[in-house]
Amino acid sequence: MSGETQITIIGNTTKDPEMRFTPSGVAVAKFTVASTPRTYNKQTQAWEDGSTLFLPVTVWRQQAEHVAESVVQGCRVVIQGRLSQRSYEDREGQKRTVYELEADEVAVSLRNATAKVTKASGGSGGGQGRQEYQQARQRSSQEGREDPWGSASGAGQAGGSGYGGDEPPF
Repeated sequence: MSGETQITIIGNTTKDPEMRFTPSGVAVAKFTVASTPRTYNKQTQAWEDGSTLFLPVTVWRQQAEHVAESVVQGCRVVIQGRLSQRSYEDREGQKRTVYELEADEVAVSLRNATAKVTKASGGSGGGQGRQEYQQARQRSSQEGREDPWGSASGAGQAGGSGYGGDEPPF
């Protein structure tokens, strides 16, 4: 839409994205990005950090499912989206203003990391994400769930390395 404030922000996620579904079944993921500007001080000949900007980010639909599966706390991301401002009154009666970013694009930065991209099957529909999410939650909440890292028996398979052989998988 015209007239909206488009921005691009690069920063690190402060925690894993929180995935939810609206009552109508639309996926939404929320997380916060921390972005700290760095400038070079010629007098001290050292880099200095500026004030950190913490910006809440919202991602919708199938992209929300992809973000929840791909992005973790501390991950460096590049986000392009629409900046919005919202005002409200808190419990004490103080007027507050928050800035939020509704993401159009979310990408993992490859500056200090590598990634293997897997094209998502399907298309624009999504749909199965909610069902898979509910099944995973149900499995994880059952008593006696399996934890492959929780005991020595899960890690000692095939050569004792946990990789299925004597060498790591790379």
